[in-house]
Amino acid sequence: MAAAAAPEAVAPTGALWGLVHDFVMGQQEGPADQVAADVKSGSYTVLQVVEALGSSLENPEPRTRARGIQLLSQVLLQCQSLLLEKEVVHLILFYENRLKDHHLVIPSVLQGLRALSLCVALPPGLAVSVLKAIFQEVHVQSLLQVDRHTVYSIITNFMQTREEELKGLGADFTFGFIQVMDGEKDPRNLLVAFRIVHDLISRDYSLGPFVEELFEVTSCYFPIDFTPPPNDPHGIQREDLILSLRAVLASTPRFAEFLLPLLIEKVDSEILSAKLDSLQTLNACCAVYGQKELKDFLPSLWASIRREVFQTASERVEADGLAALHSLTACLSRSVLRADAEDLLDSFLSNILQDCRHHLCEPDMKLVWPSAKLLQAAAGASARACDHITSNVLPLLLEQFHKHGQSNQRRTILEMILGFLKLHQKWSYEDKDERPLNGFKDQLCSLVFMALTDPSTQLQLVGIRTFTVLGAQPDLLSSGDLELAVGHLYRLSFLEEDSQSWVAALEASGALAAVYPIAFSSYLVPKLAEELHKGELDLSRGDEPTKQSRHLRCLQALSAISTHPNIVKETLPLLLQHLCWMNKGTVVAETSEVIAVCQSLQQVAEKCQQDPESCWYFHQTAVPCLLALAVQASMPEKEHSVLRKVLLEDEVLAAMVSVIGTATTHLSPDLAAQSVAHIVPLFLDGNISFLPENSFPCRFQPFQDGSSGQRRLVALLMAFVCSLPRNVEIPQLNQLMRELVELSCCPSCPFSSTAAAKCFAGLLNKLPAGQQVDEFLQLAVDKVEAGLSPGPFRSQAFTLLLWVTKALVLRYHPLSSCLTDRLTGLLSDPELGPAAADGFSLLMSDCTDVLTRAGHAEVRLMFRQRFFTDNVPALVQGFHAASQDVKPNYLKGLSHVLNRLPKPVLLPELPTLLSLL
Repeated sequence: MAAAAAPEAVAPTGALWGLVHDFVMGQQEGPADQVAADVKSGSYTVLQVVEALGSSLENPEPRTRARGIQLLSQVLLQCQSLLLEKEVVHLILFYENRLKDHHLVIPSVLQGLRALSLCVALPPGLAVSVLKAIFQEVHVQSLLQVDRHTVYSIITNFMQTREEELKGLGADFTFGFIQVMDGEKDPRNLLVAFRIVHDLISRDYSLGPFVEELFEVTSCYFPIDFTPPPNDPHGIQREDLILSLRAVLASTPRFAEFLLPLLIEKVDSEILSAKLDSLQTLNACCAVYGQKELKDFLPSLWASIRREVFQTASERVEADGLAALHSLTACLSRSVLRADAEDLLDSFLSNILQDCRHHLCEPDMKLVWPSAKLLQAAAGASARACDHITSNVLPLLLEQFHKHGQSNQRRTILEMILGFLKLHQKWSYEDKDERPLNGFKDQLCSLVFMALTDPSTQLQLVGIRTFTVLGAQPDLLSSGDLELAVGHLYRLSFLEEDSQSWVAALEASGALAAVYPIAFSSYLVPKLAEELHKGELDLSRGDEPTKQSRHLRCLQALSAISTHPNIVKETLPLLLQHLCWMNKGTVVAETSEVIAVCQSLQQVAEKCQQDPESCWYFHQTAVPCLLALAVQASMPEKEHSVLRKVLLEDEVLAAMVSVIGTATTHLSPDLAAQSVAHIVPLFLDGNISFLPENSFPCRFQPFQDGSSGQRRLVALLMAFVCSLPRNVEIPQLNQLMRELVELSCCPSCPFSSTAAAKCFAGLLNKLPAGQQVDEFLQLAVDKVEAGLSPGPFRSQAFTLLLWVTKALVLRYHPLSSCLTDRLTGLLSDPELGPAAADGFSLLMSDCTDVLTRAGHAEVRLMFRQRFFTDNVPALVQGFHAASQDVKPNYLKGLSHVLNRLPKPVLLPELPTLLSLL
């Protein structure tokens, strides 16, 4: 080669000669990188390197030749992109010739060929030439692991860039690779080899007559038995090899005749891992197989799967066996049938039925569940399979239900029926008359109603779930069925004995009401309205707790069935009328009773959030009504109604806050803007025109020297404005923010001042950065600093500081650090120190009423981690500098921060902080 290139070569320099000598004769490794760097910089050419290596490449000593070729190969690996096509041709011819050299030389030759396999300038035909030379001259499996890996890399590179050329070799390429791979044992190489085999198949290389040989050379590793050594630096796991081999075995139907007997053999073995791997591989194969591949093996496959499900003690084997049966059935279901072909699906399902159905009738019911699971696994694979199995099994199970009188046996049978009914939900039928369940509907309903009247709670629960699934089948149930069902659900909803039944009945009522709103409006809502009226009479008479419990359940039932817009239009007025009745009543309304109504209202509001129309209906109906009741309750009167004092209690106002907030968060910006135009003027200007009952004895002025009761209603304003979308403009915002700051430092009513502080913080958090938010922030800071001075407002000023700080921390506002420093400084305050320590818990916690993501607050990701990083050093420093009597405040504040921190962030920091804690 050197002679061929001599006319174009320039004599190597002395420096290059020296580097070559140091590498080849001096056994130094560094010169190789230096030569490569010089070639890349243009100091030498590759041909000059070859010239300098001339004597080494022709040296009679194999080790010297190997070192010379090693140097050239290492240079090529770093400089192959610089080669010209003519240089590549010469180098390929040189390296191919050296494949015939001494075995000590071969590893370096392979490294050079790997470098050349990456060349863009590789001329057509040379990839095939290189691979033929390797297949012919190199006994790959006699090489070391790293050198075998090099051969796989060369093949992989050529398959990625020269696919059409390699396909031109036909089956010879496949046969050559089989010879290369045969006997491979190293897991690192096997991962690459398996990928090559997968590509051979998936990219449609010719396998020719070597299908069985290719299968044998890969399947000999099945099932994978590999345990990585401790501290394995390569990180290869057993699962990696299993999945890689499975991708090969399941990649083509042409392996089926060889693979399926192997899988059956391994499933029938005693080795758990072999069973699992075989069943999972069968599952994967079914995605590419058809009836033709499976036909001869179906009886054996079914026998193996059946035995494993019936006899195994391993839940994993059972689950994989059922999954494999499901996939087999799905495969048979989707295969196209010829007119003269045997219907393999029909015969396969008949075999399953034959082997399983008699177990469903055994008196001891020992194999009932395994049989049911097998039947359901097959039935769930396709509509055809579902129809075939259900039509055979349901009559049997219905008969068995009536034969067995014990509740626990009936429950088992009904649970099996429920499993088959659930499968029918997967399939739709264009012609409803052809639906398989139509013929069993009356028997099923009769059976379910028997279960619902059984004294066994567990059987009732299964009956409730079964009827819910039946009801989910479109147009299956008649009006009479629904009327009976509603009657049973109504009865169960008011059972005193067992909470499970009535909770399940409420859930089922909600699910069915969404599908059959007319039936529930006709049959259940009137009963609940009557029950609510009875409850009002019982409350007015002060009847026993049992009747009060029915009243609470009635409220829960009304909220549970509010799952359809038409039903909400009936249940919401009932709940609001009930609240109004309590307001106008003549007996004392308990706080818990009012809260129960509010909780039901909130549950209805949550259900309405999914439907924009229902959401707006609830908001414009419930919010004005609640505000009107609250305003009425806040008015000074000579004779208070029984409810008015209750409505102003902290717990009741908190419940109303939840209702109003839930009713507001999902409003569209346009509708929210309509509502805010009424509610803000109500609080700032006393504009009561939009309230349903707006005849009050005096003006509503919560901010202008209003009564304590009026000021407390700022909590309801907070619930509304702090739940609005950020892009909704708040009218009279400047005035509102100033009023809130003033009220936040009012000493006479801590509830009102805290609500005002939270409202101010919630609005501040959502405002876009700019002059307006800076002005409001300065307003709050001035108020805080004035209030923290010795005087009567310190506690209120501290609360305002705390909530404003939280509003800024959540949004990463630049001034949040200043306020946090102020809060940290208060840890040393004799009066406010303990409260400041607890304040760190508030800063790190999620709130439920304001500053929530659901309420559209700006809450940045990882704000806790950032708060920790920014503030813990100051807490630690403050602890060390603090006097002994206030050190606990620093520790408590620090513990609150750590307690809310994600574990991955906390654990690395603990060693340095444990000494403090």
